[in-house]
Amino acid sequence: MLISDYFTAGRDPKSGTIANMFPEVYSIMEFTPTKNNMPLRKGDFTNLAQALDYAARGDTGYNFYDGTGKLSAVLPYKKLQKEAKSLARRLLGLGPRRGARVALVADTHPDFMRYFFACQYAGLVPVPLPAPIQLGNRQDYTVQLRRLLHACKTEIAIASESYLPYLMKASASLDLSFYGGTKAFIHLPEEEVQLNPSGSDELAYLQFTSGSTQFPRGVMISQKTVMNNLSNLIRLVTRIQDKDRAVSWLPFYHDMGLVGMVLAPMASQISVDYLSPRDFAMRPRLWPKLMSQNRATISFGSALGYQLCRRRLRPKDIKELDLSAWRLAAVGSETINPDTMTRFTKALAPAGFNEKALVIGYGMAECSLAVSFSQPGQGLTIDHIDHELLAAERQADPADPGDPAKHFVSCGPPMPGYEIQVRNEHGSVLPERQAGTLYVRGPSVMSGYFGNERATGEVLSTDGWLNTGDIAYIVDQNIFITGREKDLLVINSRSVWPQDIESIAEQHPEVRTGDAAAIAVPGGDGMNAAVLLLQCRKPEQTKKTELQLRIKGLIRREIGIDCKIELVSRHTLPRTTSGKLARATARQEYINRMARTAKTVQYA
Repeated sequence: MLISDYFTAGRDPKSGTIANMFPEVYSIMEFTPTKNNMPLRKGDFTNLAQALDYAARGDTGYNFYDGTGKLSAVLPYKKLQKEAKSLARRLLGLGPRRGARVALVADTHPDFMRYFFACQYAGLVPVPLPAPIQLGNRQDYTVQLRRLLHACKTEIAIASESYLPYLMKASASLDLSFYGGTKAFIHLPEEEVQLNPSGSDELAYLQFTSGSTQFPRGVMISQKTVMNNLSNLIRLVTRIQDKDRAVSWLPFYHDMGLVGMVLAPMASQISVDYLSPRDFAMRPRLWPKLMSQNRATISFGSALGYQLCRRRLRPKDIKELDLSAWRLAAVGSETINPDTMTRFTKALAPAGFNEKALVIGYGMAECSLAVSFSQPGQGLTIDHIDHELLAAERQADPADPGDPAKHFVSCGPPMPGYEIQVRNEHGSVLPERQAGTLYVRGPSVMSGYFGNERATGEVLSTDGWLNTGDIAYIVDQNIFITGREKDLLVINSRSVWPQDIESIAEQHPEVRTGDAAAIAVPGGDGMNAAVLLLQCRKPEQTKKTELQLRIKGLIRREIGIDCKIELVSRHTLPRTTSGKLARATARQEYINRMARTAKTVQYA
């Protein structure tokens, strides 16, 4: 093995240990890499295997940190290339058909990269499956895993040791060529074959949607599709430079985590440092600490992640940070509250964080990752619009000074080759500043949902227009997202965004970020009624009642509607695989719960 295999990819590490995929355990030694003299390639490759072949000529790669912030494993691209090719031959030894699906439980672990790229070299299709942050109900996760394995019609399924028990139960009665852990897999023989990586028109991977409004669907992403998105992302958004380095805590099974923070760094030959989503959730301060320690320049995250980080940072922590190298802080998630991001920039300004580093993006798994991004170096662009006019007529006109205003953040213009339209419920294209359903068409849009022609036909037209399911308006070709179409509450003929109600609740110290979900349910008069489901941590009933009345009154004053406040137990609000609120699921669960209660009362 090469001596460089033992070193942190691209920077001096702290001392620690790395468990190789083979039985040996190696020490991580102090190392200062030589300057990478390779010409910078900005994602202009035919496929992912070709991109890794080029990245392997340098001395950069993936680094993994544990929950204490200590370096635990390194995987230089040159080592990844060698091991992925070896694993590709083992995969082919199982006799899969070309293009067969290989399910990978996407834990934040070097083995995920090894098997993902092994599939690229073998002409197989990797399918990243969720590795939840919290395994509150293990039976539910096993059932979900089984449904996903069935949905993608996988022939091979692999998990790290942490998730192996769940995979074994989920796969038990399925007709698979192989299912098991990474340790068992390496004992399989290598097939002596010439590797034939996936071509540009073949699938690069299946990406399951987060499932915010329905069960996750497998998005088919071709090599040509993802390489187009990567090239634009690298050239126009991250604008990679020689000394760049990334940090990420995003899950590998999410589009922003996979495309933005696994594939893009590799395709641009830069190193990236990983925290697992679980470790980030427990210790958010590790994110800026790693950025400071490694002089990292690029990171992606959700608005919720930025908010959680800010709330956990103490003044003492900020004084110890140096974030002056952080030149691009990308944000992509549900509708972004500008106050959330402004508070983050102000809180970390003493550590050298530049507010103009913020770059806001809009994207989805159905488009590989990015549809649009705001201009790097510009910071937030906020549109202040007439709140009442938007609610009553979906017209996004600028608010007059002193009038109630709603604030939306620009997600920038579409990526090259993309067309965008905003349409009403009848399919007519709307003018600027008229909110409606956003449709997009472009070179990185999916070819469809795997094995689900009906679902594909519901969102993708024969001429390539994708119904995103998001409500938006456009100003000078800049996209402003106002919310998910299926999450929108229509109360008394007014459009009410659930985030507005949830934000009011989260202003109270008793309510943590993500503890509130606003839904609309059928009322007794045949009209919709607003309900706020609230995870409450106050044990005393009198304090709970006081909190309910306080929030209810504030919603009435600020939004002008009556809203029932329903207190629920901790950890009961349903979430998607990427951690977002699954409001549609919460709504159905609430309706079912009310129906059961009504029957109990009737028969009592």
